[in-house]
Amino acid sequence: MAQSRKRRIKKALERYPAAVGTIAVVLALGIWALLTSRATPSSTVISPWDVLAQVRELAVNGYTGRPLWEHVGASLMRTTAGFVSGSVVGVIVGMAMGHSPIVSSALAPFFSFVRPIPAIAYIPMVILWFGIGEFSKILLIFIASFLYVALNTAAGVRAVPQDLIRVARTLGANNARLFFSVILPEALPYVMLGLKVALALSWAVVVAAELVAAQEGLGYMIMDAGTFFRIPDLYVGIALIGIVGLLLERALTAFEARFVHWSGK
Repeated sequence: MAQSRKRRIKKALERYPAAVGTIAVVLALGIWALLTSRATPSSTVISPWDVLAQVRELAVNGYTGRPLWEHVGASLMRTTAGFVSGSVVGVIVGMAMGHSPIVSSALAPFFSFVRPIPAIAYIPMVILWFGIGEFSKILLIFIASFLYVALNTAAGVRAVPQDLIRVARTLGANNARLFFSVILPEALPYVMLGLKVALALSWAVVVAAELVAAQEGLGYMIMDAGTFFRIPDLYVGIALIGIVGLLLERALTAFEARFVHWSGK
């Protein structure tokens, strides 16, 4: 009887993953509130209610003379520019690498050299070469996006079953039809995986770049709040980074479910 009840509960939880996630978040916030219930006003650990109150304060009065949405928008603009440009170039290069062994062999040493280096390691060099303007930040995000999208795209093209290509050729498909009807649909799940990784890295890299040289953005907000010991503002900045990152990931997942619905099937 007990085993049957456990199975029913397990099936119910598996059927509603969003509800399970919501319950987990509520429990985590409850534990956080409980642990900080006796914190003093000068403590470096504040409650979730204090964070919400500071969000309202910043939404009304802004941070360092700029509205809060401008800081969020600045980070999103940089991320979008670097991510989109890096992804487009990455897909093109990845397709070429997956299709041509010669191109793959020529570029493999460079990718093997660059891949272990974190994008934030380029920050001092990029600043020295291009200054502290917008281009430097976008370039860092471009590098992070390009690498993972190109490698995953190449892997996706190589993973296309040769039997499908032979059948398409037998049915008279030309190169363009073969690419759009066989190779691209088969490679898209790999491309989407690369885009998800690249998007997460892009969001992390823009925050890191703003920690070093920026006058607006969430990274700047965290750096400035930490420097001047504005603890509530620091928590708000970190929370906004997590929330925006979550929303970006969910948006890309929804895009995949809508346009690459055969992924994983």
